[in-house]
Amino acid sequence: MGSNDEYVFVGCYTGDKGGEGDGITLARRDPSTGELTRLGLAARTPSPSFLARHPGHPVLYAVNELDQGTVTAFAVAPDCSLVPLVTRSTGGSDPAHLAVTGDGRHLVVANYATGSVAVFPLGADGVPGERSDLLTLSGSGPDAERQAGPHAHQVVPDPNSADVLISDLGSDRVWRSRLDPVSGRLGSPVEAVVAEPGTGPRHLTRVAGGGLLLAGELSGTVGWYAPAGGPTLERRGSVEASTSRGQVYPSEILIGRDGRFVYVANRGPDTVSAFAWDGAAATLIAEVPTGGVWPRHMALLGDHLYVANQRSHNVTVFRVDPETGIPGLQGEPVGEPSPTCLLRWHSPMIRS
Repeated sequence: MGSNDEYVFVGCYTGDKGGEGDGITLARRDPSTGELTRLGLAARTPSPSFLARHPGHPVLYAVNELDQGTVTAFAVAPDCSLVPLVTRSTGGSDPAHLAVTGDGRHLVVANYATGSVAVFPLGADGVPGERSDLLTLSGSGPDAERQAGPHAHQVVPDPNSADVLISDLGSDRVWRSRLDPVSGRLGSPVEAVVAEPGTGPRHLTRVAGGGLLLAGELSGTVGWYAPAGGPTLERRGSVEASTSRGQVYPSEILIGRDGRFVYVANRGPDTVSAFAWDGAAATLIAEVPTGGVWPRHMALLGDHLYVANQRSHNVTVFRVDPETGIPGLQGEPVGEPSPTCLLRWHSPMIRS
């Protein structure tokens, strides 16, 4: 494998969650054409539904989205094979997201079903130690089936501070907690966003000026929030995530490198919506079919957008026009069983 090769690890659902995958797979990416070439299974592990990487070491982390949730760390060899390092209990059920803090010292994990966030200190080599904290959220929403209690769906550490944002589908909140870098414990959560009842916050992305864009899984909307001098961000507007008249369940939301365009994957209509973003409002400019069914995750790499279509068992590739921001389907889909997450890997990015 050449030093300039790029790769994409793919997470999935395995049989224990009704999926057809076997674990984490690997694909080679051509940076010029965007083409993906599937290389096969990299590691057999149960339902690695979301993946993350250490910023300074060749270590990959995967949640195992199980009733008794775990997180598994792997060493990434030069040939991109995965060597298991350790598996830790997350202290909750159905972990759905994880992230490494900006300083590389802690791993935070969102337990969806039990509405909690686990924290693991990371050693000098990036290997997770025993869990240092488990923060349980509280609250509910008007959807009796989906919002009877808290459901932590995403954890977003601030790259420049100890703050961690927690997207909670169950309580219609985005919480902010401060992670003590010494004790590895999270402070009491405070409201960063109070969304409209029934929004069901799923994933968010930060925007310039300290604001954020939020995908509402239950409302089918994209909302934007801005600082207003206090701890809570003010809602400044929202837009439907899709023009479809049927049920729409937004999953991933991304912002382009120059901040001018925003992309939302819509389960139900199975589309990607592209929005122009001017810092104050989002305007729909295109909505394109994903070429698959149930787009659970997306990754924007260079001028190419990759979509993991969970139920059609494929990954589709789009080229994004850098001027208009509109994605166009490119080439044939890559077969992947029950794909749920895409993670770029580029060996020269590793510092040690």
